[in-house]
Amino acid sequence: MRTSPVWNPEQYNKYADERGRPFADLVARVRAEQPGLVVDLGCGPGNLTATLVHRWPGATVLGVDSSPEMIEEARPLATEQLSFEVGDLRQWSAEPGSVDVIVTNATLQWIPEQLDLLPGFVRALAPGGWLAIQIPGNGNAPSHAILRELAATDPYAEYAKDKSLRPDVPGPAEYVAALTAEGCTVDAWETTYSHVLQGKNAILEWVKGTGARPVLQSLPDDLRERFEAEYGARLNDAYPPKPFGTVLPFRRIFAVARKDS
Repeated sequence: MRTSPVWNPEQYNKYADERGRPFADLVARVRAEQPGLVVDLGCGPGNLTATLVHRWPGATVLGVDSSPEMIEEARPLATEQLSFEVGDLRQWSAEPGSVDVIVTNATLQWIPEQLDLLPGFVRALAPGGWLAIQIPGNGNAPSHAILRELAATDPYAEYAKDKSLRPDVPGPAEYVAALTAEGCTVDAWETTYSHVLQGKNAILEWVKGTGARPVLQSLPDDLRERFEAEYGARLNDAYPPKPFGTVLPFRRIFAVARKDS
């Protein structure tokens, strides 16, 4: 029996400050002055989307996420300026030239064909509009390597092996090439954050909210508990807790593009 929701906003919001840092760094590079419509694709529980209203007080802001659980969590934040809706960004579209800023933060890494979506995003932008992208680039980190290795062993492999696999993600240069081809001026970079996480089993609690979620939800309840115990022990070896906390190095990839015309 599997009881966990597809996305768990409470779990995701653990370490919310650390998760929010890349979003703030991304949006800081968007030079839009008075946008009319701002869209956040993959808005999650909406707490970061709400900051866009403060950044652009005159804008209408829309948050879109494929998870009903996340949108349910976000809806109490809605105002006259800020709204949320359930939607799959792979099917998302807008009237050409109707959006001034599109933000998609920590979302596109789940989509193998993400580069194929970029032309549609750029078409939705008004001339001079902005597209801002951030994705994790830590697929080879110990947290993910251990997850793949353990999910491929018995008795978990029957349920979880395929759920541990992730598509390759573009690097900054690939974003530059793809978005320049769509008539944009592009600024792309990468950063490795060294998050200092507090609490017991800090790395396990972090990955349970995101990267390990598909594996954990694929397992029956009895095996999930066993998997978490084994995975957590291995994570503690790979990321040993210190008196000041547990350090999680986390690589992130960014691309900010301005539509030239």
